Amino acid sequence: MAIRRILTVDNAADLAVLKQVSKDVPAVDDALRGLMDDMLETMYDAPGIGLAAVQVGELVNVIVMDLAREGEEPAPRYFVNPKITWASEELFEYEEGCLSVPEVYDAVERPAKVKISYLNYQGEAVEEDAEELFAVCIQHEMDHLKGVLFIDHLSRLKRDRAISKVKKARRAA
Repeated sequence: MAIRRILTVDNAADLAVLKQVSKDVPAVDDALRGLMDDMLETMYDAPGIGLAAVQVGELVNVIVMDLAREGEEPAPRYFVNPKITWASEELFEYEEGCLSVPEVYDAVERPAKVKISYLNYQGEAVEEDAEELFAVCIQHEMDHLKGVLFIDHLSRLKRDRAISKVKKARRAA
């Protein structure tokens, strides 16, 4: 396993990759599991609760996630070729952050509940209902696979301020 560099919005080349649409993978194999292991290690190191493959420069429809709270046993999750098959009309607002937009947090409204289908780490097909933080996180990460960042859900002014904040923080570091 290896920690990979997380692409960020303050770097034009990174942003160009982050805005691309990822592709489905034909099968879950050892190489893909290696990528997922690297992604999980990278996410834990950051630290974060979710990471899409595009955030480490891989344009494949893969997400890793761990919603365990501090002090709980890790509960890693793997989502290959995830699809939302149903979304509630009821909306839920949550203050989101993103490893590709470090130190920026803002409220985003998303469907409160979704039904998802995906392949797991072993390549088995899974269907699952998601709500609350799980629903927020899976939708946030799936947006990445479509080239959408959480700040794209904000007003242009807030989005521009977010990018400026990240750039300013990088210059100060």
